[in-house]
Amino acid sequence: MFDLNQVCENAKEALKEISILGIDEKNDILRKTADALVKNSDEIIEKNKIDVENGVNKGMKQSLIDRLSLNKKRIEDMALGLKQIATLDDPIGGIDSMVKRPNGLLVGKKRVPLGVVGIIYEARPNVTADAFGLCFKTGNVVILKGGSDAINSNIAIVDSIRGVLKENGINPDAINLITATDHETTTRFMKMNDYVDVLIPRGGAGLIKNVVLNSTIPVIETGTGNCHIYVDETADIDMAANIIVNAKTQRTGVCNACESLVIHKNIAQKAIPVICNILKQKGVEIRGDKTVLDIYTDAIAADEEDWGKEYLDLIISIKTVENIDEAISHINKYNSGHSESIITKDYANAQKFLERVDAAAVYVNASTRFTDGFEFGFGAEIGISTQKLHARGPMGLDALTTYKYIIYGDGQIRP
Repeated sequence: MFDLNQVCENAKEALKEISILGIDEKNDILRKTADALVKNSDEIIEKNKIDVENGVNKGMKQSLIDRLSLNKKRIEDMALGLKQIATLDDPIGGIDSMVKRPNGLLVGKKRVPLGVVGIIYEARPNVTADAFGLCFKTGNVVILKGGSDAINSNIAIVDSIRGVLKENGINPDAINLITATDHETTTRFMKMNDYVDVLIPRGGAGLIKNVVLNSTIPVIETGTGNCHIYVDETADIDMAANIIVNAKTQRTGVCNACESLVIHKNIAQKAIPVICNILKQKGVEIRGDKTVLDIYTDAIAADEEDWGKEYLDLIISIKTVENIDEAISHINKYNSGHSESIITKDYANAQKFLERVDAAAVYVNASTRFTDGFEFGFGAEIGISTQKLHARGPMGLDALTTYKYIIYGDGQIRP
């Protein structure tokens, strides 16, 4: 029988060792772990096939099957992410500032691990390796609660990682996997604040809301991705179409995929047919307002729910606006704080969009699909935070640290 308390106790105990490992030792383990994942890829893929087959039999959407599926290339990418993490500077132990007070005290801020990090996530096996790499590099211990849809894949990946740790004399409880798949265990895990220092949910709106409402552990919220692209009146239409097709169809089951378009009325007659025809060729269903329907007859009418929906599917909504101010207002009303982009040749409008759109990542003339820890140079990511406290956007190494004040004196007492 799975013993959640014992797993959490083991993780807390392992933190004593993991938090003080040296940078060379951590980087060596990360590189060896990467090599082991590639070496064990056949076994991992075989276990993943079981999960994929189960998902197909349950009627899982194709976009989610894609997110669940592993192949040699994806495992090599996971390994590459670990190796890139190994090349990055270690934030742990860094001194953010050191100030001398009038009384002679030296007051500084030193970067330290968060502690035991819990992650609850859905059918994304790549998260398993990414989470270990980032947590291990920053001296944290991680407890993973993956979705039941990916349980066989996650077990295989964790077994590979723990094997490397054991072979190199490192406490294997640096990474822990909750193998029980029932909801009761997940609920109990959210209450383990005696052992777990922070909880990070990764998944759909339902999962995130459940964790935020029920956890007694501090939560870093990684939100859903209702990402917009605004086509300004000066936009290069071919550039816009190329960016939109990439953002919508390169992978549909990810949080940085474009779900909504906003188009300036002055370019609508030219831009909508070009953009919609290409999207239609890719199998995308178009849901638009009255102007869109008048211009593109293959579209269907959008309703209020469409403006704020994360489809994770081959569906996109299109809203036409009078000006950039209306575009920004619409985006700020319906977005999820994730990623927003403007396509424009107008520098002033680009700067206005960057300044006024409230999101973790705001782009000019680029795809929202770049909101990703690997693409931002972090090696990987623990999630994409859409909240504003502690961390925002793709969460790399720095986001998995906190600080403590260190004070040097030479006998001072407070009068």
